[in-house]
Amino acid sequence: MNRIKDNVTQNSAADLLAQRRVKWAEWSKQGNAYPNDFRRDSLAGDLLSGYAQDDAETLNKKNKCVTLAGRIILKRDMGKTIFIDIQDMSGKIQLYIKKDQRASPAFDFDTVKNLDLGDIIGVQGLLFRTKTQQLSIRVETVCLLCKSLRPLPDKFHGLSELDKEQRYRQRYLDLISDEKTRKTFQIRSQLINGIRQFLNKAGYVEVETPMMHLLPGGALARPFATHHNALDLALFLRVAPELYLKRLVVGGIEKVYEINRNFRNEGLSTRHNPEFTMLEFYEAYTDYHDLMDLTEVLLRQLATDILGGTTLNYQGEHYDLSKPFLRLTVLEAILKFNPQWTLQDITALNVLQKIAEALKLPTNDSIGKLQFAIFEETVEQKLKVPTFITQYPIAVSPLARRNDKNPQLADRFELYIAGRELANGFSELNDPADQANRFKAQSEAKAQGDYEAMAYDQDYITALEYGLPPTAGEGMGIDRLTMLFTDSTSIRDVILFPLMRPQR
Repeated sequence: MNRIKDNVTQNSAADLLAQRRVKWAEWSKQGNAYPNDFRRDSLAGDLLSGYAQDDAETLNKKNKCVTLAGRIILKRDMGKTIFIDIQDMSGKIQLYIKKDQRASPAFDFDTVKNLDLGDIIGVQGLLFRTKTQQLSIRVETVCLLCKSLRPLPDKFHGLSELDKEQRYRQRYLDLISDEKTRKTFQIRSQLINGIRQFLNKAGYVEVETPMMHLLPGGALARPFATHHNALDLALFLRVAPELYLKRLVVGGIEKVYEINRNFRNEGLSTRHNPEFTMLEFYEAYTDYHDLMDLTEVLLRQLATDILGGTTLNYQGEHYDLSKPFLRLTVLEAILKFNPQWTLQDITALNVLQKIAEALKLPTNDSIGKLQFAIFEETVEQKLKVPTFITQYPIAVSPLARRNDKNPQLADRFELYIAGRELANGFSELNDPADQANRFKAQSEAKAQGDYEAMAYDQDYITALEYGLPPTAGEGMGIDRLTMLFTDSTSIRDVILFPLMRPQR
């Protein structure tokens, strides 16, 4: 039965495609089927907002003629009149076409009736209000700019949940069909622009660093490998720009940032995509406390400018950014959400190993790595309100400065909102001898099969030997930030073209 239904669906789609190709062929006989001489002077959204206060009488007096273009998303044939909704990058607006009015020398009323959903047209006409007071355009001329040879999805007002994979594979259909998707990527653009404005105003310099590295570094992550044929060099796609940005601080660019693409050879999930966008910024003569303060101000500013207030609504919960963010150490957070344990429990190796075993986590690790693994397993998803977690074990912070009071801890923070890590920052390690020792430990771990461990970067050590001033740095995930600001549950919803397994 399903096979018969599928065949009928395929035949229907083939028929529609054939019909549209016939229409396109007929239109092609009349001239250029893909003209490029039409110029618009208006956008739908601008007209709707700019003339929102004008009543019918005012519009008639203004006699405002506009020229615009867009895709047909709705057509209502009333016999002697046709109402068409067209959509451009700013929104949609209604067109009104009468039978007794020729649209253009080559485009009469019957031809207009044959237009299909998805066709892209250019129109010129007068603004007016219908009997229902809807702002519309009384069309005087119409021209077909591009024939849509394929019909739009059946469920035009947003592809159904069952078509989620199609939304990702054919994002153009998702953008045509779903206003929420278009809004999501508008907000993403506004976030990136807002970050740039904020940092530029604060005196930061935006730079670009290499995306192909001789050595993978700057983060604990498995890299993608590639090869440069002309130089016969094995290279790695960037996992993070950190080590290059800190070289620039050594060179005197004391406030620097990059909005960059990173590549990490890891699994896919609702929070992970192998290719993602990250903000990284560094400032000399600051520490991680300063960056926590700056991050609070940045997020409040972005929310106010983009959302009109400091409250984020995510998955039915409300998060108030106007209040000071909560600050807890890793150990404080573990105890807060696991009251069954004591401080003595989570600082003793034998007890930590038993806890890890009960949680089905690896047990053959140091105290710091066990604490971090238990934190990730039992705490992360419970950190709903904006929370900075500080004082991470040095064992999981190979590039962060040691804490002066406890050398087993790093001067580091991570920001969590709605149970997800949003940012990671720390006071930078600028002791070349300490950094060299940590690189050695990372190299040994890599040799023993840790694919995420860093390589020994001698050039970076050399740069530190010239002197890196006291510096703090931070990375913030643009994709996860967009998820938070757009109430999106999956990272694929905020990446225009997420990585997908090829279709068979």
